[in-house]
Amino acid sequence: MEILYLNSKDIEEINLTNDEIINAVEDSLKAQGEGKTSIEPRVHIHPNPEYHGHFNVLRGYIEPKHAVGVKIVGDYVFNYEKNLPSEMSLLNLFDPETGAPYAVIDATAITTMRTGAITAVGAKNLAKKKNKILGHLGCRGTAFWNVVLLDHLYDFEEIRINSRRRESMESFAKSLEERLHKKITITENSRECLEGADIMVEATRLMEPMPLLKTEWIRPGNFVVPYGTICANEITLTDVMDKIVVDDWGQCREGGRLGSLSPHVRAGKLTGETLYAELGDIVAGRKAGRESDEEKILFWHRGLSINDIALGQLYYEKALASNIGTKLFYR
Repeated sequence: MEILYLNSKDIEEINLTNDEIINAVEDSLKAQGEGKTSIEPRVHIHPNPEYHGHFNVLRGYIEPKHAVGVKIVGDYVFNYEKNLPSEMSLLNLFDPETGAPYAVIDATAITTMRTGAITAVGAKNLAKKKNKILGHLGCRGTAFWNVVLLDHLYDFEEIRINSRRRESMESFAKSLEERLHKKITITENSRECLEGADIMVEATRLMEPMPLLKTEWIRPGNFVVPYGTICANEITLTDVMDKIVVDDWGQCREGGRLGSLSPHVRAGKLTGETLYAELGDIVAGRKAGRESDEEKILFWHRGLSINDIALGQLYYEKALASNIGTKLFYR
């Protein structure tokens, strides 16, 4: 038996298109909405607090893809000081019939891609058809694919970014301008970044809660995506929304103190009754998405194992077809 190993250079060589990334994640959400997935609760590993990081372990199964996957991802806030990504991960894929492993994949890029893709799929279903301005808080980790895939859908007239560190903003703006061939606006603060934007994304990497996304900036028609690990919004944010959608209520409800809306869950503001839908239900056609240009809609996603598995499976299939990767003897 052999296992196919795909390293970072293999992932780069395969070079998925924007549509391939979005479609793979959308397919996994459709399967979820149709009840054809299993999403196990994520678990965390917390090493020495002095390291300022933790591990997330994500597990799941997608029936239509015939794949079981386990991803372990480290999340280390200060990795930039060591010239390392904030998040590094490995994804293992298994045959659901026999339990045999068949792929080990560097999922660092997959983690950022699938996060951007689920933001984009959320926008396809929950944002207005026409959006001119994107405001994006956070400039590291998953931020790049958020902006790239949202701009792929909407071709924004203006993209604003903001982050705590000037060097992060400048580096992020440069990478986006090279990719999108348009000017990126570096803002002085979160208000300048978000107020007046059609789509607001909060993807910060805070150490302690801080209200960077103010409720008073929300306007009719806004699509708001707060998903930082530590809460960066106000407790009143959920009060002004017409619809609140999540990727998986179980993951959001049981997230403990981690997650952008975890205080709202603990306070009883976001419950199974006040929640409108999971995104998979909307993608599968079981519930309506946006129903008017005036709705204020919030989408909170924690990131799902099935999104990683769907992209990992696509990379695996493309690697086999192109003879990319390294075959490892297993047993």
